[in-house]
Amino acid sequence: MERKKKFCSCRLAPYQETGRVRWCVGHEKDWQTKLKRLVFVPIILLPIVIFVIFLTRHTGTETAADNAISMNKFDQNELLEDEDRRDVLKDAKTSYVPDVLNNNSTTNGRRKREVTLHQQNYTDYDTDNEFNITDYFQNFESNTLQWTLSLPTKQDGNGLEPTLEESPEIPDESTLFWKSKLDYYQIRELQATTMKKYMNISSDPCDDFYEFACGNWNKYHSIPADRTSYDTFEMLRENLDIVLKNLLSEPIDDEEVHYMNTTFFNRTMKATTKAKFFYKSCMNEERLKQRGEKPLMKLLDDLGGWPIIQPDWDDTSFQVEELMANLKLYNNDILIMEWIGPDIINSKNYIIQIDQTSLGLPGRSYFLDPSYSKYLDAYKAFILAVSTILGAPLTEAVEDVNDLINFETKLATIMVPSENRRNVTDLYLKTNIGALRNYFPQFDWVHYFRIVLGRDVDLEEPIACYCMDYLYKLFDILNQTPPRTIANYLIWRFVRHRTNNLDNRFLVAKQRFYFVLFGREKAPPRWQFCVSQVNTNMGMALGSLFVRKYFDENSKNDTLEMTKHLQEAFRLILKENKWLGDHTKNYARKKIDKMNLKIGYPDFLLDEDELSDRYYDVDAHPDYFFENTLSILRHLTRIEQTKIGTEVNKTTWRTAPAVVNAYYSRNKNQIIFPAGILQPPFYHKHFPKSLNFGGIGVVIGHEITHGFDDKGRLFDQYGNLQQWWKEDSIYNFHQRAKCMIDQYNSYIIPDVDTYMDGFITQGENIADNGGLKQAFRAYEMWSKYNPEADETLPGINLTGRQLFFLNFAQVWCGKQRIDTVKSRLKVAVHSPGIFRVIGTLSNSEDFARIYNCPINSGMNPSEKCSLW
Repeated sequence: MERKKKFCSCRLAPYQETGRVRWCVGHEKDWQTKLKRLVFVPIILLPIVIFVIFLTRHTGTETAADNAISMNKFDQNELLEDEDRRDVLKDAKTSYVPDVLNNNSTTNGRRKREVTLHQQNYTDYDTDNEFNITDYFQNFESNTLQWTLSLPTKQDGNGLEPTLEESPEIPDESTLFWKSKLDYYQIRELQATTMKKYMNISSDPCDDFYEFACGNWNKYHSIPADRTSYDTFEMLRENLDIVLKNLLSEPIDDEEVHYMNTTFFNRTMKATTKAKFFYKSCMNEERLKQRGEKPLMKLLDDLGGWPIIQPDWDDTSFQVEELMANLKLYNNDILIMEWIGPDIINSKNYIIQIDQTSLGLPGRSYFLDPSYSKYLDAYKAFILAVSTILGAPLTEAVEDVNDLINFETKLATIMVPSENRRNVTDLYLKTNIGALRNYFPQFDWVHYFRIVLGRDVDLEEPIACYCMDYLYKLFDILNQTPPRTIANYLIWRFVRHRTNNLDNRFLVAKQRFYFVLFGREKAPPRWQFCVSQVNTNMGMALGSLFVRKYFDENSKNDTLEMTKHLQEAFRLILKENKWLGDHTKNYARKKIDKMNLKIGYPDFLLDEDELSDRYYDVDAHPDYFFENTLSILRHLTRIEQTKIGTEVNKTTWRTAPAVVNAYYSRNKNQIIFPAGILQPPFYHKHFPKSLNFGGIGVVIGHEITHGFDDKGRLFDQYGNLQQWWKEDSIYNFHQRAKCMIDQYNSYIIPDVDTYMDGFITQGENIADNGGLKQAFRAYEMWSKYNPEADETLPGINLTGRQLFFLNFAQVWCGKQRIDTVKSRLKVAVHSPGIFRVIGTLSNSEDFARIYNCPINSGMNPSEKCSLW
């Protein structure tokens, strides 16, 4: 059935050379509309105007260290933001650490499950839900909020009042794991001391194991002013960042410095030297201040200008396809997300793929839910602040910002919520460029892909599309929107990321936005931001420096051996399984046998020539941070362009090694454990094996289980989307998954009066439960063959099996700000740490047996949920 097209009312002017219809400009508003805008718009946006005035008056008082950008994954850079968003379909890459925000969902019919939670797990400095910019900025003094902390002061077992650290101390280098020379006995003594310090031994482990394991954690740690949360993972990252900082600060070879002054120095320079230059350019704040906004303004001119800073901007030459494509060359996906990745039907082949957009706030609910209005107001203020710094006339900018937000709100309205996108089979549609041109003639697909791919395109070029309904609605919206608004929005999404690479004026504006969004009081130190920038943009080069100096190959071998135990444990659990049919079991065995494991780092990191070849087209100069970043973005685009027409190499390692995380890729049936996670409390060669299995062993099991969760089960052993389950097995899976969804739906955090969402977190909850079960089974198998091993820790009266569960739980000790809790509970795919402990252990028969928990005690309910 032919769909009726909607067009705006003004006369359409076809381009002479192609006959294509361009986006038209709406008629001039009538005098009543003009009058309404003149009177009401300034009143509505008065707080934003006050914000800009305040910003102008105070930007000179901030220090560089206070104004570095956030380390939170959502805002630290545009690469991971888009890439992680796309991985749901492109690489289906799950992340062990909960730091990516997804879209909102709602689940009804919940019953409250009684769980004892403690106020000190969450920090709230402003309980007022209304956002008022004037009141908000009155709280600032020298860019630091002066708060009176009201935190509990329980005494420890010795009757001594522990000291609350206002911010985490930077560890002495001699105590850093990666530089530690401690022997077997010292390591065990140190670990025992740490674990005892965080435990609340007065709590009954069968009533609330999280309180038992982490009850005293808050006595020793508060959330630093530059963080939205603080937990075990943040501590590990801090330790790792210090080591990376020292590596990047090491002197550069004189020979390399000499080449810097030659014409083609970047083509012959070592990749590790480029990484050091990139870090140096980021740290060169004086140079950033001297250059100001000039690098960005030059780039904006090349892109056709930003209307918001140009009242006389001319739309006659504007082509939405051309601007979108040119921004894509800098790795920005706006309005339409486009990438080249394995075809989920045939994962051997690369294919162009398109999906619905991402947004400038963490999820669509931020635009559509009235309770999020303060965040939307702060977002408006941020846009206005950046644009006025760049010279936008205030009165005109206010109107432009309002139009921009209205446009993005319309985009949020037509996006499909994440809870309706979990079945990838329903989303996938294979088409081609020619068919897209016929379906959507308003958009010049050939022109767009010609720029993006850097070559002429064939109309038969296949496309995997996951967003047909979204595209229909998108082009209707574009047809009804003036070019000025569209251009303003596209350029804003690009400029927003580029503020990372400019001087402190922009960083101050962004920091104040993130204070409202996440409650972060100030930005982290400049050096930490710059380490993150290098690790994100040149992670393999930095990883080479790291693994050469610090990585212990024994840890890789140990982890490989543990993985074999975990895989065997899964096979045994599969054999015992009563609800899965024999046909499906056989295929599941094939998938676990084919599962590819990557530990530590890719081999090419130790080959200096091969590593440098991979970065040959990246320019890095110690004085040009902005241009260095653009060079890396273009480099990533060129790599993607070369994939078309080639076969997928499923042994390729794409993850930087110096990170604290772990991943599973459904398209590749591959698990990745970067070198950075192989440190305490997850792993140490001198730990009792119980701690290693309870730490990195659970992570391994978690990632293995992702191959069989609600999404992973849709892919076969080769990473292809295929129905290999029989109908009765599918039915049984959903029944058991529903048990787990209902369980996690019932958890509530009293401090924010919000229920968990068991539906959108089901994949991670399934992986947590399966991972724990497999890891304990694997530990039992290991213990059987090593009965004489010393599985104790000095001063802790627990068996090896009990230590297994204790270490698992202490991985999740931590706290978050209230604003962060609120947003993550609604949109995140991971449960909060406390529920990753309580929810998982209350389903574990092994835990109840090892800790002798009575039936129907808090941690041993009679009704348990179990899948794998």
